[in-house]
Amino acid sequence: MAFLLGLVRNIDRLNEWVGKLAGYISLLMVVVVTGDVIMRYAFDTTFVAVQELEWHLFGAMFLLGAGYTLLKDEHVRVDVIYQRLSRKARAWINFLGVLFFLLPGCFLVLDTSWKFFSMSLAIHEGSPDPGGLPARYVLKAFILIGFVLVALQGVSMGVKAFLEIIGKPYEPAPGTTEKAVPAKGKGA
Repeated sequence: MAFLLGLVRNIDRLNEWVGKLAGYISLLMVVVVTGDVIMRYAFDTTFVAVQELEWHLFGAMFLLGAGYTLLKDEHVRVDVIYQRLSRKARAWINFLGVLFFLLPGCFLVLDTSWKFFSMSLAIHEGSPDPGGLPARYVLKAFILIGFVLVALQGVSMGVKAFLEIIGKPYEPAPGTTEKAVPAKGKGA
C-alpha cells in the first residue's frame, strides 16, 4: 500500500510541477503574440519564426498541461449521470475508464508519435518555410512527453479509484493543492 501511495504522490507532484511550467509557457506565449501584433501593426512587418514560435508554444502548453488538467479533475466529462453517483460508483467508472480507454488511447498515441518523432529527428526536420524555426522534432517530442504525463496521471487516477473501490480512499498529502475525492452530491 505504501508503494501505491508513494507512486500516486510522485506522479501528482510531477504533473503539478509540469502544470506550473505550462502556465509559464502560456505567459511567454502572451508576450510573443503581443510582440508579434505590435510588430505587425506598428511596423507593418512580421517574421515566420515568430509566428511558428506562437504555435510551438501553444502546442507545448497544451500537451504539457493535459496531465495537470487530469490531476485537477478539470478535464471534459459528461457529468449528467456521473455527479449523481456514489463515490464508489464514480470510482468504478474512473477505474474502468482509465483501464479500457485512457491508457490504451495514450499507448496508441505514444506508439504512433514515437515513429513520427524519430523520423523527424533522424532527418533533423526543420520548418519548410523560409525563415522558419529549425528542429521541428523538438515540438514533436512534446507529443510524447504530454501523453506520457497523461498516462502517468491516468495510473494515479486508476490507483485512487482502486483504493476507493476497496474501501481505503486516497487522502492527499497535507500541504498539497490536490483536492480530496468529493462526497456524493458535492460535485464531481
